[in-house]
Amino acid sequence: MTDAPRGYPDLHEHLDTLKQRGLLLTVDEPIDKDAELHPLVRWQFVGGLDEPERKAFLFTNISDGRGRKYAIPVVVGAIAANRAIYSAGMGVPVDGIQAKWEHAIAHPIPPRVVTDGVCQEVVIEGAALQGEGHGLDLLPIPISTPGFDSAPTLTATNVITRDPETGVQNMGTYRAALKAPDRLVVRMATRVGGAGGYQHYLKHQQRGDQTMPCAIVLGCPPYVAFMGPQKLPLGVDEFTVAGGLAGAPINVVRAKTVDLLVPAEAEVVIEGLIDTEYVEPEAPFGESHGHVALEEYNMPMRVTAITHRKKPVIPSYISQVAPSESSVIKRVAYEPLFLAHLRDALGVRGVKRVSLHEPLTGLLRVTIITVEKGTPPTEVWRALYGAAYFKGDCGKICVAVNDDIDPDNADALLWALAYRMNPVADVQTLPHRGQGHGPKREREDDEDSTLLMDATMKGDMPPLALPKREYMERAKAIWERLGLPRLRPQPPWYGYSLGDWLPQWDAAAQRAVAGRYLENGRISEKLRRKGLKPETKFRPDDAD
Repeated sequence: MTDAPRGYPDLHEHLDTLKQRGLLLTVDEPIDKDAELHPLVRWQFVGGLDEPERKAFLFTNISDGRGRKYAIPVVVGAIAANRAIYSAGMGVPVDGIQAKWEHAIAHPIPPRVVTDGVCQEVVIEGAALQGEGHGLDLLPIPISTPGFDSAPTLTATNVITRDPETGVQNMGTYRAALKAPDRLVVRMATRVGGAGGYQHYLKHQQRGDQTMPCAIVLGCPPYVAFMGPQKLPLGVDEFTVAGGLAGAPINVVRAKTVDLLVPAEAEVVIEGLIDTEYVEPEAPFGESHGHVALEEYNMPMRVTAITHRKKPVIPSYISQVAPSESSVIKRVAYEPLFLAHLRDALGVRGVKRVSLHEPLTGLLRVTIITVEKGTPPTEVWRALYGAAYFKGDCGKICVAVNDDIDPDNADALLWALAYRMNPVADVQTLPHRGQGHGPKREREDDEDSTLLMDATMKGDMPPLALPKREYMERAKAIWERLGLPRLRPQPPWYGYSLGDWLPQWDAAAQRAVAGRYLENGRISEKLRRKGLKPETKFRPDDAD
């Protein structure tokens, strides 16, 4: 097997990098892939850990619910359990990810076709795909949502199909439920506008083709793995953008039994033919919108070959309820796209940040736009409308806030809604929105709608009523010296000015902290007045 030159790391080298940075945890004790593996990793998303504390988990001693042992390791969280892991795969700091995506999309590099690749060191086909313990049943594919899912499901996929008219390949991340050693059912999400693979499926149907060639790739080099979840324009070959990320051509090799090009350095490739005539029930499966997807008909695929490295590692995404690995992958990629659209394409210069709400809502339903204080209302509303219409499946609820509000703090958002928004003047609803991805899809013609809210400050406001930062930090040092429980500061954790604050009040506060409050009393005594109702406003700048 020749080793073609390449300018990018494969999955094994990426795992070495994570290990060196303390981002990979290896679990050598026996783990049941059907009942224990995903729940164990899930705890780092629901157990109160901060995002930087999450790690990738490499499982080396795997069995199934019947006690059968597997020789192949499984890694979960290796692409995006947190931003640091995603950043390692991108080869740049977190704050450089947006620029690297923009450069890659603007400067694609075509792939390099090679004659062979390590992904084909072992080839399984024909009779070797039949029977328990063979074919797909040989792979340690975990159950993602034990207690609800009906099958082990491939989640960390790069599913490759080809447009039968143009010949351009598409690569998307679609789940695939195992049904037999040589059969699985693929869900090529029919997102608003239609996913690329699904559009190919429809074209094959219209041509009268009974099958569609397909390759499901597990364990791509990270630059290629990032392509699946990234929603590029239809008709763009993701291999070219992956090359742009790598700064070098991606090596691809022709699959053994289908006419498709696959990453030469992948861990596992499942080749097969998707049936364009028959559909088969697939799921239940825990979904990223926070509910279990009930059974629906989806696309059966007959496996024609499985190829893999001699010592492969199988990746699995932890998805379902957000936050999850899947939501981090999408969030890191999507938020820069929204920001570039609003600030650059639409020219709304007051926009400083776009945040897609992650916990439970899974990025698709709530969009928070951070704008500079003093941004004109017309620009705030242009940003809200722009975010609502940018992607068909994102932005059902769009909220504009100022940059003192942490968009990841639901309490802070509610505070802004409660005190900075007048529902009569600052709320708009838009009709004719598609349902998109979510549990409410019982009626295909059922429409949804959009809610826009301006929760920005409409003028100066009094300070946030917490001690100033220097006093909170001084007290924090005492807290830690006393050995009290470890603090996890939740913003806002100190007070700050929101514009309506005078130097005279600041001076009075400084005197009070210095123990000189009696001096403040002598000042206020000189300002007594007759004939005023209690709680009449007083401003020392007017008195002066």
